[in-house]
Amino acid sequence: MTDQSILRAGVVGAGSMGENHARVYSELRTVDLVGVADRDREVARRVATEHGTDATSLEELLERVDAVTVAVPTHAHAEVVSRCFEAGVDVLVEKPIAGSVAKGRALAEQARNSGRVLQVGHIERFNPAVGMLEDILDDLDIIGIEAERLGPPINRDAPGDVVFDLMIHDVDVVGALLDREPTSISAIGAADGRYATATMEYGDIVATLTASRVTQKKVRKLTVTARECLVEVDYLEQSVLIHRDSYPEYLTDDGQNRYRHESVVERPRIATSEPLRCELESFVEAVRTGSEPKVTAEDGIAALETVQEIDSRLGARRREREVNAR
Repeated sequence: MTDQSILRAGVVGAGSMGENHARVYSELRTVDLVGVADRDREVARRVATEHGTDATSLEELLERVDAVTVAVPTHAHAEVVSRCFEAGVDVLVEKPIAGSVAKGRALAEQARNSGRVLQVGHIERFNPAVGMLEDILDDLDIIGIEAERLGPPINRDAPGDVVFDLMIHDVDVVGALLDREPTSISAIGAADGRYATATMEYGDIVATLTASRVTQKKVRKLTVTARECLVEVDYLEQSVLIHRDSYPEYLTDDGQNRYRHESVVERPRIATSEPLRCELESFVEAVRTGSEPKVTAEDGIAALETVQEIDSRLGARRREREVNAR
């Protein structure tokens, strides 16, 4: 398609994430939201009505669109995305890319063979604070990274497994920042899978990620320790703080010795924006130009491989505790 033409977009899966995609598509001037599909037609009709479009079947939607967001449950990603490619439709699929690494690889191959765009919905890549962090890290000697993604469930039906639902965001961000995969992984969990910490080595860099659905405060932070400085990122505030040049010194005041420890804190100016809007604008651009998306299928597969290994380590620890408790 040409850069000037209106992109016909649709949403498959009208849950909370799919509804947000429908909202943003409806707000983009270069996009025509032509339909929403969901197995629950009443849900599809409600979302479609709210955003000025039609509720359709998947078959009808694929006949009308150039590109879609697939926001169905993870176990259905492979089947739905494959049908989209067969219909000649480009896809942004919500994370994780698929229910297994093998299915993710099959989708990546199908996308390549059919010449279709496949972008994976790792939304934090489009957080303006992460973009600023990428620029800052170019000149730093990184020692370690810590990430916290904590908070209570949004509702009673929220999934309990925080590794695939929450920690995968930071796994993807860390992998992108370091441009490599971990060389070793260890993990420990609690609260029936609702709290987990993973420690990963990336060569001589250590990353520690914690995800929780039992913490009674919403926290979304990432901290980078480098030899030159400490960098703090707040995903929610879309802010970055750089702590540099800490100088301890003793002062004499009226005959009294006092200790002072001063540091310089920089706060880069960031143009804040909605990450989902940035993500969809990037996807639309990739579809228009046929270019590689910012978050590729290979990126999605790498993140899924890592969280599957973390989950495996957690399972081994649970089994070990059960044996010891007997």
